[in-house]
Amino acid sequence: MRIAVALGALVMLAACSGSNEKNVRVVIPRGANLGVAAESLQKAHVVSNATAFRFYAMFKGGDRSIKAGTYVLKPGLSWGDVLDILRGGKSVERRITIPEGWSLEQIVPQLARVLDAPVDSIEAAVRDTALLHVLDIPTPTLEGYLFPDTYVFPEGTTPRTAVKLMVGRFQQVWQPAWDTTLQQRAMSRNDIMALAAIVEKEARLPEERPVIAAVYMNRIKAGMLLQADPTVQYAIGHHVARVLYKHLEIDSPYNTYKYKGLPPGPIASPGKPSIIAALNPASVPYRYFVAHPDGHHQFTTDFAAHSIAVKQARREWDSVAAVRRDTLRTAPASVLPGAVSSPAAIPATAPKRNR
Repeated sequence: MRIAVALGALVMLAACSGSNEKNVRVVIPRGANLGVAAESLQKAHVVSNATAFRFYAMFKGGDRSIKAGTYVLKPGLSWGDVLDILRGGKSVERRITIPEGWSLEQIVPQLARVLDAPVDSIEAAVRDTALLHVLDIPTPTLEGYLFPDTYVFPEGTTPRTAVKLMVGRFQQVWQPAWDTTLQQRAMSRNDIMALAAIVEKEARLPEERPVIAAVYMNRIKAGMLLQADPTVQYAIGHHVARVLYKHLEIDSPYNTYKYKGLPPGPIASPGKPSIIAALNPASVPYRYFVAHPDGHHQFTTDFAAHSIAVKQARREWDSVAAVRRDTLRTAPASVLPGAVSSPAAIPATAPKRNR
């Protein structure tokens, strides 16, 4: 009994106030229990003793009601105030990371989740006509211009404000000197972003980005179709495991197997390295490339050499598929990976044939 009373007194005494001198940011991870939260609070010097705070929260009945989030806590908060904030879930910041190569199809639902906003409101924000006008974008959405980065939004940030911040980040990254490059190459910024997005989706190795950009520029100069699989994926409207021959017949301006030149706009948000590669393609004669299982591409200058390269790549993909089938031979046939049997089925391939 005495121990319980003494412990209660200790907890109540410690709960009176914190010892912070300035605001601190505390992140409570999704799925974290009270123990993890208490440790985070102690590391941030919000509470002096994690164990005591945990007992205090249990005593107050709040040990199972804390919510994940990023919180900025003011100095001098009592433990009761801290617990109320964590239980209320009113985190003052909402964080989202947009990976390079994400499209609006991926960004919109995640942004809606982070902002706790309806998907419709996010979709309306990415169609902001004012921003489209400022950026001189000929497409109906801001596809490609929500720059991939980590964003921390204050509580209450609206979808339009969040989208403006993400577009603003793109404008910060875009360097004035690049406009000179555009003039020299007689290309618009939207053209470069369209090319950069394709490079972003195709490249697996950083050093290959300028070479991949060169392949597509060489094809444009030669009057050839780009035949870029990622644009077909975009034209389909949803992700498919493999681009098949039937997909190449989709009637869409984004289907570069049917329409010459670059697509109307970006198919995803490219990162800075891909933008730079699009602005500065390598000085190489290649017009074809094909992907290998290890992520590298084999580049060739003519269709005959490309056909040989495709056969070699197909054998490697077949070997990978065979290993997977052997590993998963007890699984139902419907989920076994199929052997790669056509150029259009090879994942992440570049132009396959010259039409």
